[in-house]
Amino acid sequence: MARHFKLTADGGSRGNPGPAGYGAVVTENGKIVAELFDVIGVATNNVAEYNGLLAGLSHIHQLDKEATVEVAMDSKLVVEQMSGRWQIKHADMRDLAKQCRDAHTPSLVTYSWIPRDENSHADRLANKALDGGSAHKPAAVIQQNYLTDRLRSAEIPTFIYFVRHGETVLTPTRKFSGTGALDPELMQDGLDQAELVAEEAVKLGAEVLIASPLNRTRQTAEAIARTTGLEIIFDEAWFELSFGSWDGKSIEEVREEEPDAYQAWLNSTAYAPGGGESWDQATVRIEEALEKLVAEYPGKKIIVVTHNGVIKTAVRLAIGAPAEAVFHVDAAPCSISSISIWPSDGLRAVRSVNERGHLR
Repeated sequence: MARHFKLTADGGSRGNPGPAGYGAVVTENGKIVAELFDVIGVATNNVAEYNGLLAGLSHIHQLDKEATVEVAMDSKLVVEQMSGRWQIKHADMRDLAKQCRDAHTPSLVTYSWIPRDENSHADRLANKALDGGSAHKPAAVIQQNYLTDRLRSAEIPTFIYFVRHGETVLTPTRKFSGTGALDPELMQDGLDQAELVAEEAVKLGAEVLIASPLNRTRQTAEAIARTTGLEIIFDEAWFELSFGSWDGKSIEEVREEEPDAYQAWLNSTAYAPGGGESWDQATVRIEEALEKLVAEYPGKKIIVVTHNGVIKTAVRLAIGAPAEAVFHVDAAPCSISSISIWPSDGLRAVRSVNERGHLR
């Protein structure tokens, strides 16, 4: 009778790209069968994650060629691509995925996503590989600057132009405006701003138009669609953060009603306001959305009509800044912020933040 294994795998890159390693844990009936880890040289997080999967599937195949395998990983990209729900357009990533499919019969393998904290064992192994398995081994020298050479290369990055929606009734007073039932539409000033940013969008030469489905982003995207002729692709991954019971309230109202909760939100990116979504939770969602864009549209120019919190987070992720860096970025209504991501390895660069010249 064929055996059944569970595989958790992870990978990490100190520099993304930088020195990279993977970890994989194989269990059977709740008991650990194998702990696998190794370094793979300079690579990105995604490449390291695929290598962890490959190592685990290869080991299981050696144990039992007919075994069924339940793979659980915290990489949305790998899970969705290996499940066939996301396309793999970059040749290097297609090759890695093929190696994983060849390692063990695909029909015997299922994939599911798990939160990062449920994949901590594989993550520890990946870090163990990077640390050389010994506290006495000198740390590897990590190259910091990959952008200088990349800008001189022939590889075309994916350009992502983030457009914040126009003004709503909540915008001028900076009231909390998330994904709640209020879902305001654009005021006349906001509609006028949308027309101006739509004219600028034509100059960008965008090939893809994606938008959060909320009213304010939908209306802004519709103006851009009219000028560019692009079809709008609505995606909830680009929703604003949820502010829960705070939605529609002013800062003064929240501070008066829930002073301790408001201060906790100011103090930490981990605090979920009003039972909504924390900055840390949103970061996981936005990271996955960025990976999906590059996987599906390598080398394309993309406009994403979204929200202030999302743009702040995307910029923070692009420069590899700590979580609290979101508190030092702001995007005005119908401003444009842009980043480049190179499909070969996921290298990211901020190109502009809060551009507003087209509104003057």
